Amino acid sequence: MIDQLLQWLPPEGVKILLTLFLCFLIGLEREEHQAAGQRYSFGGVRTFPLIGLIGYALALLSGPQLVPLTAGLVVVGAFLWLSYRHKLETYDTAGATTEVSALATYVIGALVSREQFWIATTLAIISILLLELKQALEALTTKIPGEELLTFSKFLLLTFVILPIVPNRAFWDSQVNPFKVWLIVVAVSGVSYGGYLLEKAAHGKGGIILSGVLGGAYSSTFTTIVLGKRARESCMPHAYSGAILLASGVMYLRFLILIAFFNAALTRRLTVAFLVLGVTAMIGGWLWSRIPDGAAEDTKKDVLTKNPLELPAAFSFAVVFVLMLVATRYALLYLGRGGMYGLAGLSGLVFVDPFVMGLTQQAGKLTPMGLAAAGVVIALASNNLAKAIFALSLADSKTGRQSFALLLGLTLLSLLPLLWIAG
Repeated sequence: MIDQLLQWLPPEGVKILLTLFLCFLIGLEREEHQAAGQRYSFGGVRTFPLIGLIGYALALLSGPQLVPLTAGLVVVGAFLWLSYRHKLETYDTAGATTEVSALATYVIGALVSREQFWIATTLAIISILLLELKQALEALTTKIPGEELLTFSKFLLLTFVILPIVPNRAFWDSQVNPFKVWLIVVAVSGVSYGGYLLEKAAHGKGGIILSGVLGGAYSSTFTTIVLGKRARESCMPHAYSGAILLASGVMYLRFLILIAFFNAALTRRLTVAFLVLGVTAMIGGWLWSRIPDGAAEDTKKDVLTKNPLELPAAFSFAVVFVLMLVATRYALLYLGRGGMYGLAGLSGLVFVDPFVMGLTQQAGKLTPMGLAAAGVVIALASNNLAKAIFALSLADSKTGRQSFALLLGLTLLSLLPLLWIAG
């Protein structure tokens, strides 16, 4: 029936009906807003459709020319300015939301006339949502701290501003591609930022174990350091050492996700081993943390998160990544398999992320797939050993010894895949 009606109506009639419908919805929302309060408000279910029809008619009469359409927008804007000026003279505070939404209805009518139906409908729906969700949106200003907005802006800067302008071609003998380098920076920062947001969202509701899980999603090393220091203030060695082991288990899942973004073949080599190691460490850490310590302290304490999107850290990561990429290439050329394994062990102590992500770019190309997989395994095992030393040094004696033993066990267990993965 609807199809028959559309065929019966002339094309311009359908456009007029769509304009009336979309602009009426905006006017209806403003009418309800006006009815709910005693203050003056511009327009409603009649004015907004009329403004939309004016935009439609002027766009139709203008044809390819934009001058008449722009002149109409200026005239409508002048009337809206008079309305806003009246509010400023009448009330101490006055918003311009209604006037701006009226300008949007003018544009919606013009878009419908130019047959931009999807854009017009989308603008109308978004306008209604923004108008209707006023209280919820304004409440965000009290719930989201300014530093979190700054952090999110940094992520947008890394992703949508810097990445598109980076050259996408290889340079030098080592085939370093700046675009791929920065894409890896964005991927690592994005996964870390996701863990950071999850932990911030759970702030005050999680406790030590959840801090270990979420902390491992953005940096198991940092989480180990913070948990080790925090353990000095408590008498819960099993809870803290279990959370440290659990964070290292999450590390394997985190790297599996990152590697999957850039090298499917390397991911297939590592999937089974990393899933087994990650799940084993997570279950083992959770079970260990359940062992009672005989302390009555609150186990719901949180671990303060660290912002993973500091711009100097991102640029430093890119520089270290390139250096590790070059070092890996030359270690393989001049030192052979032993040199690669030695570099993997050293990088796991300090620069595990750049080294592993560098291998994702070289695996199957400059580096044999089996050797690259073995390098990743050794680097993460070395990182577990480094965290064991950090925990032993920073935590109280009992937590430090337990963490060292657990992470040392994970280190030895994580080397077992070398028996079959390097072939």
